[in-house]
Amino acid sequence: MTSFDSTPQLNVWRMLLALAVVFVMLATTGWTAVRNHQGAATPLGASQSAWERGHMGGHRLPDLDRTTPARLADFFASLDARQSARLAARYPLAVGNMNGAPAELRYRANRIALDQARKVELTRLHDQRLSATGQRDAGRRMERYEALMSEDRRILAFDPLGPGRVAEVFGDLDRADRVSVVVPGVDTDLLTFQRTERQYSAPVGMAKALYDEERSADPRAHTAVIAWADYTSPSGLGMDAATGIRAEEGAVRLGALVRALPGHSRVALYCHSYGSVVCGVAAPSLPARVSDIAVAGSPGMRVEKAANLRTSARVWATRDADDWIQDVPHLEVGGLGHGADPMSRAFGARVLSAQGAKGHGGYFEPGTESLRNFAEIGIGAYRAVRCAHKDDGCRKGLSGTV
Repeated sequence: MTSFDSTPQLNVWRMLLALAVVFVMLATTGWTAVRNHQGAATPLGASQSAWERGHMGGHRLPDLDRTTPARLADFFASLDARQSARLAARYPLAVGNMNGAPAELRYRANRIALDQARKVELTRLHDQRLSATGQRDAGRRMERYEALMSEDRRILAFDPLGPGRVAEVFGDLDRADRVSVVVPGVDTDLLTFQRTERQYSAPVGMAKALYDEERSADPRAHTAVIAWADYTSPSGLGMDAATGIRAEEGAVRLGALVRALPGHSRVALYCHSYGSVVCGVAAPSLPARVSDIAVAGSPGMRVEKAANLRTSARVWATRDADDWIQDVPHLEVGGLGHGADPMSRAFGARVLSAQGAKGHGGYFEPGTESLRNFAEIGIGAYRAVRCAHKDDGCRKGLSGTV
């Protein structure tokens, strides 16, 4: 028999206590240094500053801090194709990350920005002052940039700073009636955005699998899926993963993305692992166009009940029997931990079947009921989802298509 001292639950408790000590130390010493570092110049910041000083037709360009995405959309609509292309070429990072700029123009701008970043890494690759590790890292980043630059890829956001941020679109965002956004968890950055092995545990594989499954479920549906790694996720299972700091930053960015999506499409969020913390923090401020929030392998959403999310969106939850996240205590104490288990009946989410999924990263594997359920939600076919419980309670009160 395994002793209580060696149970996963107790080990996690010990980790939380250790993190609490680190938290106090950071609050009194190193935390200020981290915050101060955020003011440093960045490639994206430099591009945005250049935009602020720029002119078009003798007029100043719109103030990014004071102009809403809707006003920016009106500004770009007033330009001809040559003028828009000129702005993308002059300020690629600014335009490529600009909520309100046309999606196609953002794709074009980010391809330019990726090429510029690729050239920087090419120089670093041959810089003899770098260590072998540094040169190897430069080579990996250069290869990733080259892959993202491919003509068939639609990069909606890109920031090369640090571990990097990126978002990619599958489908036609402008014509979509329904948009699905995949929000990933810890250890997500430019280099882990796409994987060859375990491809469906990375954002690109997740989003591509979901897009294909939605098209299979209803070939006539106009859908688009966004692999959204456009926030700085926690690195590993340390302090950042145990608190909501990264989630609060990510929630602001997620809300800005959703509010700036073109047209009047309905939006469903698919939040994996720590991504569900991001979605939980974002939920109260999300616009009404967000119809569904589905969490998979969630450590919690920083609330005790789904009703406390203060959202009109339907809240769904799923977890497979092999997922280690079930052994993490679902609690929140002094900012550590993420609250109640979304799978519990008391939480009040609609609990979906994840049959066929294996482990913490298997929810988007083709052939799993979790992926099929996500696709049915994505196209609005709610009566087709399969519940985790035999009472079919997850479909209660829902019509066939909403």
